[in-house]
Amino acid sequence: MKTVIVVAALLILLSAGPNSVHAGTASPVLVELFTSEGCSSCPPADALLRQLDATQPVPGAQLVVLSEHVDYWNHLGWKDPYSSRFFSDRQSAYAGHFINSTVYTPQMVVDGGAELVGSDSQRALQVIAKARDQAKVPVTLSHLQPAAGQLRAHVEVPALPESMKARSGDVYLAVALNHAESQVLRGENEGSRLQHVAVAQSMTKVGAVSRTKGFAQDVTVKLNSGEDVSNLRVILFVQDPASGRVLGAALQPVTHH
Repeated sequence: MKTVIVVAALLILLSAGPNSVHAGTASPVLVELFTSEGCSSCPPADALLRQLDATQPVPGAQLVVLSEHVDYWNHLGWKDPYSSRFFSDRQSAYAGHFINSTVYTPQMVVDGGAELVGSDSQRALQVIAKARDQAKVPVTLSHLQPAAGQLRAHVEVPALPESMKARSGDVYLAVALNHAESQVLRGENEGSRLQHVAVAQSMTKVGAVSRTKGFAQDVTVKLNSGEDVSNLRVILFVQDPASGRVLGAALQPVTHH
């Protein structure tokens, strides 16, 4: 597979990043893919996201991936069961941050600071390596407790350091399916069985931080009815509302107690 070859070929280059060698540490990098089951060019991007999640190919980086399904393809014969207007609006907001950017699929956004065609593996690895070397806020996600259609978690985010350009950060908690798949019956991908990773089910703003104030508390978000909690992961990230840049992220799987 071409993607695998490109990934292997770039590993030596990527490992040479200035901050890539830190014993026992990895810099989290949030990789968002705006995709749709109604888009014929999206399956290769979905496959790349699955590969990034499974292989973690960039030395020194912990890739925290999210598949965010937009709804503006739904009128072309196939309604994506994972799609939401929320993610279409989130993508549109990103377009306002990037110069000469338009809304399209598949689009990959790395740490809120760079965008690219979601199936471009070579470009993705280069952008991820660059994002890895940016300073990050250490965020903590712990004590996940699913019960009665809800998920409770403890969230801690320190005040933003003066060295960061951001003056404030919104704290988001996303709940995602580890694995999802569909047999597409209509539309551009008719007849295909599509597989996805880290499919965002919800994304909730749970708090905010500034240069003088951190955020630490238990938060609760709703789960979809009948959700298999063993197939869930939770992603915590902090995002500068002014620039869209992601300042820190963390990932935890959900285990049923």
